[in-house]
Amino acid sequence: MGFDGIGADAALPGMRGLLRSVRTPEFAGAVFHEVEARSVLNRVASSSPVPFGWTVNPYRGCSHACTYCLDGATPVLAADGRSRPIADLRAGDEVVGTVADGQNRRRFVRTPVLAHWSTRRRAQRVTLDDGTVLVTSAEHRFLTRDGWAHVRPGRCRSSVDRPHLRPGTALVGPGAATVPPGVRSEGYGAGYLCGLVRADAVRARVRAEPFPSAWVELEALARAHHLLTARHVAGAVPGPVSGQGGVAAAPERVSSPASWPARPDAAWSAGFLGGVLDACGEVSAGVLRVVPGDEQLTRATVDALRRLRFRVASEPSGRAGTRALRVLGGAAEQLRLVAVADPAVARVRDVTGALVEEPPDGAPRVVDVHDTGEVVPMFDITTGTGDFVAAGVVSHNCFARNTHTYLDLDAGADFDSQIVVKVNVARVLERELARPGWRREHVAMGTNTDPYQRAEGRYRLMPGVIAALARSGTPFSILTKGTVLTRDLPDLAAAHADVQVGTGVSIALLDRELSARLEPGTPSPQARLDLVRRITDAGLPCGVMVAPVLPWLTDSEEALDAVLGEIAAAGATGATVLALHLRPGTREWFLQWLGREYPALLPRYERLYRRGAYAGRDYREALHRRVVPLLARHGLDRVVPDRPVQGGVGAGTPVAAPGEPPPGDSGCRQLSLL
Repeated sequence: MGFDGIGADAALPGMRGLLRSVRTPEFAGAVFHEVEARSVLNRVASSSPVPFGWTVNPYRGCSHACTYCLDGATPVLAADGRSRPIADLRAGDEVVGTVADGQNRRRFVRTPVLAHWSTRRRAQRVTLDDGTVLVTSAEHRFLTRDGWAHVRPGRCRSSVDRPHLRPGTALVGPGAATVPPGVRSEGYGAGYLCGLVRADAVRARVRAEPFPSAWVELEALARAHHLLTARHVAGAVPGPVSGQGGVAAAPERVSSPASWPARPDAAWSAGFLGGVLDACGEVSAGVLRVVPGDEQLTRATVDALRRLRFRVASEPSGRAGTRALRVLGGAAEQLRLVAVADPAVARVRDVTGALVEEPPDGAPRVVDVHDTGEVVPMFDITTGTGDFVAAGVVSHNCFARNTHTYLDLDAGADFDSQIVVKVNVARVLERELARPGWRREHVAMGTNTDPYQRAEGRYRLMPGVIAALARSGTPFSILTKGTVLTRDLPDLAAAHADVQVGTGVSIALLDRELSARLEPGTPSPQARLDLVRRITDAGLPCGVMVAPVLPWLTDSEEALDAVLGEIAAAGATGATVLALHLRPGTREWFLQWLGREYPALLPRYERLYRRGAYAGRDYREALHRRVVPLLARHGLDRVVPDRPVQGGVGAGTPVAAPGEPPPGDSGCRQLSLL
């Protein structure tokens, strides 16, 4: 089997054969993941009702619905323990995600950002009881004590509302780490230098050794240098450590940065803790401990922690004769300590391996969810774990789902895309077709993802695929709505001299305005009709998929007559008509679109598709009766309407569909369009 794409709940994790991920200006909003595929010739499951056994997909279209979005200012917990606005993240950055540990608990882990994009969504304001305000899309999901929940209600695959946030919902996460006002004032720098110098002197155990000792890490040295030079703290300069733990002063110095203030305030205390953490903080399995080393420094550290309202415990350390200090309250309080003290050394800010515990005063709870009515810029990421920590709560990232659609609703300009590109598709296909066991069975392309989507203009994979199939004597067909196919018409015509080649174009409707709203970013209906003309002018058979037919929007006799007339005039060799098929995942998006654009139709669609992805049997039979005489009238009845055909195309003969109809079907079949 070839590369199987991305799962819905764990987007792009561990992608095998990944060479690089690319964003280019000419494809704004798209991310191309270039992979070396192991196999590209895919066998269709025997249970599938489609009448072909093999497919090739040069691209794995994983077009993001991009409904899981957050305001650009939302802070995301980065792997270095600091927070960054989600708008500033980029692919390759590391953030903090979570994984289950098998005991109904979750632990923090480092996870890479695999993709980052922006879009525009209607803003929902979620207010938590700790004062945190999250601005999200309605479909965004957060982890609650009862599992993942969307921000707002909506329909799932069944008729019941999907899980969603309500007042009182308890969210999973450490809570927002708030920094008390004033701790970043001038006193912070003096406190940091005092904590770093004194802790370093104790750790070095040689009071006459110059500061810094070999124990001080580069990040701490850089901050100390900045504070001593840029801020000119008390005119101090580095010098030998005195017997009292201070530094030597320049003649003009007023006081030593290592001296104790008479009345330490919150700013000085926060800086002092930052310096102490940088000098003698230790992390094991995500748990931060401080090992001050002597009684005076221990007492000063405890006083500073209590001054900032941290609870602290003393416990044995790994060093003989010394004890360690640990802030109580788990990861939630540890993250608050890191936020308040802001140590410079990344090592001591690492929470990887720590339990995702609630803050001491309980899990953050939802107070209110409010629809602002405003459409605003929003951002999202895909991570290796499928989640990340946003504003102190565990947030689901935007899932990537495979594009199994001719309508391609989730690959238009309104949606940001990730496309997996099998850059070695032609080479691998040629090798597979040369195997002794290959029986030159028909290969259908465009049945899963469009081989002539926008990316083909950049990667030019199809000429190699066409050549490999033709040289091996393998018949093939292509279904597309992409006008890029015209580039390869000479290659297709040459291949048709050696093997049977079928082409097909999907045309859902003629209404340009409706098409632009429903299929943003795709070629217009007129451009696709022109494509049909060019294909037939090149001497190739071209069938047309009138798909999907939208109940009560594009299914009237007048609408179908008009589109079939245009298709016949363009020279199509046949046509098949397919009713809308709502696959799980796209169903939610389509019904939301319908609710915005045609709210009066929403109840009718919910009734029509109440049993699943297929329209009700009565509707399909009525559509079948309506279409048959129209196809005959326009000379397009060379394929059976509402039945799947060979990749949606054919050479002018009907193609029967194998297998049994879905339960409750009367024989009118549908391809999975959405």
